[in-house]
Amino acid sequence: MKKIYLFLNIIAITAFSACKKNDYAEGTLSPVIAVVDLKDLYKGSDLTLNAENLSGASQIGGIVISDAKSANTPAGILVVQNYRRNALRGIALELGAAAAGYKQGDSVVVQVTGATLTRVNGSMRLKGLAATAVSKIAEVKTLKVQSVQSGALSASPDVYESTLITISKAVTEPEPQAGDTFSGDKTINDGFGKVTLHTEPSASFAGEEIPASANFTGIPFIANSAGKVVVQLWPRILDDVFELPLIKPSPVIITGYLTDPNGGDGNYEYVQLMATQDVDFAVTSYALVTCNNAGTNPAPANGWAVGAARSYKFNLVSGRVSKGQFFYVGGSKNIWGAGSTDISAAPWINSTQYASVPGADFGAATSNLLANSGNVAGIAVFRGIMVNASTVPLDAIMYGGNGTVYAPGPPEIGYRITNTDYYSTINPVTRLTQGFYGGGTNTSKLTLPATGNFTQLGGIYDASTGQWVAGRTVTSIPLTQTSALSTIETGTGFTSLKN
Repeated sequence: MKKIYLFLNIIAITAFSACKKNDYAEGTLSPVIAVVDLKDLYKGSDLTLNAENLSGASQIGGIVISDAKSANTPAGILVVQNYRRNALRGIALELGAAAAGYKQGDSVVVQVTGATLTRVNGSMRLKGLAATAVSKIAEVKTLKVQSVQSGALSASPDVYESTLITISKAVTEPEPQAGDTFSGDKTINDGFGKVTLHTEPSASFAGEEIPASANFTGIPFIANSAGKVVVQLWPRILDDVFELPLIKPSPVIITGYLTDPNGGDGNYEYVQLMATQDVDFAVTSYALVTCNNAGTNPAPANGWAVGAARSYKFNLVSGRVSKGQFFYVGGSKNIWGAGSTDISAAPWINSTQYASVPGADFGAATSNLLANSGNVAGIAVFRGIMVNASTVPLDAIMYGGNGTVYAPGPPEIGYRITNTDYYSTINPVTRLTQGFYGGGTNTSKLTLPATGNFTQLGGIYDASTGQWVAGRTVTSIPLTQTSALSTIETGTGFTSLKN
């Protein structure tokens, strides 16, 4: 089966190079309209396309992304996507039996004059096309695939419908049992929302067992169900579903941090974490590392262990916390800087005066442990206290601006990541290994916190599977000198555990 590769350059359709461009001197318009502009013509009712509403155009170009042979595309439908005017958009073409004559990767030109732009059960289509309206002009070996979170898909279905996308690190809900197959409608969850995975009973792979966790590639179609817009992802072939190994749960997860306490920052910044199981740090040790990439620096060859002014390490070697309990690592045990509420009653697994004391094993004393402006910064948790360039964290988050923190090499260097709600060690599109922040699709970062606010990372973590059922999102919580500990631990939107 054809492999899917991420194609970042604009898809060039050879025949279009010979098309006549706009000639303003002669008043001649281009015969080609971008799919994004074509779809914008639809205003809620059927529209018959003509030279006037097409502004002189008469055709679209695109790459076929559907696969009629596997029988998991709506009957008689050919789906093409087109990258023009800095927008990737797709559209379904009603061709009847002629749709089976094309395969994914075919580059086609479609004469659209006289066709009708419509919606069928919510999904936009071009109907009234003769079989001769579509001409194959070339074959493209690579297809452009977008990696999309389910939340973005649900929020903007018109942007992604009839294009090729991948929803990565999704789990099938409920967890499949032996003998459960693709056939019918299944629910997949990537931590940012839920999407219906649809497989026709007649599809070539309908009887195959559906995996518990996978990167799911397919074509989104919009459907109206009881007056509600529903987005369905239709995988085209079995190879569109790339099974992933089950993630090993992390005993410790990052749930918040204070980067900008009142007054001086030194010794008053801290990180909030949660135990996902009972933890005795004297029995099983951990380490927490922060990185701060202010200024102009090369990518760190030693990763999280770069030390000096860029990373600082805390060893977590004593104390106990219970499953579901918040605990803290940082400086003085105050909620919002010098003289503010004493929160020493909370579990502090490491409290170090980091403004004058160097980090454990690496990291210079610093008055700026957690960046509150500028280049990208991060926090990572490791099992054990040995951290070097090869050590993979249990959990990691990055936030802030840009900065040079990754180099593709060889050798590849930077800050290592693990499988979390924001990062994946396998590229969802190319299916190649990607172990560093900044490499492949691992470019997600959280926003910088609001000045003087505690950054709450609210999500739902499944302690039995290691999956984020709901990914962490940032909420800024204002603090005062008299704020109680409950301000940063109780209420709505805080991280919680499932199972």
